[in-house]
Amino acid sequence: MPAISDLVVFILAGGKSTRMGADKAFVEFRGQTLLARALDTARSVTPDVRIVGDPATFEKFAPTVPDIFRDCGPLGGIHAALRGSQIDLNLILAVDLPFLTPPLLEYLVQRARDVASAVVTAPHTARGWQPLCAVYRRQFSYIAEKALRERRYKIDVLFEPARTQAVTEEQLQSAGFSPDLFQNLNTPEDLAGASAT
Repeated sequence: MPAISDLVVFILAGGKSTRMGADKAFVEFRGQTLLARALDTARSVTPDVRIVGDPATFEKFAPTVPDIFRDCGPLGGIHAALRGSQIDLNLILAVDLPFLTPPLLEYLVQRARDVASAVVTAPHTARGWQPLCAVYRRQFSYIAEKALRERRYKIDVLFEPARTQAVTEEQLQSAGFSPDLFQNLNTPEDLAGASAT
């Protein structure tokens, strides 16, 4: 698959992983750590892959970006990624989404390219928004920073309808993608259940 030169992928790996009981980035799933799986998938769509997290922990795996607003959850990671990016299109991925595929990521990026007015292009399934597998333009950093300064940390409430492109479950399925690809692994039970399938 050709590399996409005007895209950066950021993997959010700086979470506390309290429900998992261990750093999710280094939890093994089907013979690979979640971080290694995420890096492999991301690098299949662009050579420019970075990790949002502690440089001391992650810099040996890829270039890293530390949080600016610390301990503010994924929104803080998205903000740090976009502030550190010189590229307009930025694909944000959580490290605990092991079922994502390169074709799905390429599909979302193409949807973002097709609608230049969309600040965010995000899947919206029956389970709701998937803001941690979404394409953000750099200008979303200003929206995120305002919310962070106001101590508002929920991401999808920041999606302005006029400037957000929702990729619906029906559209995903028509393109050949199951909403199950967005299954994340938060707990040892999630990991055990996913490993058994």
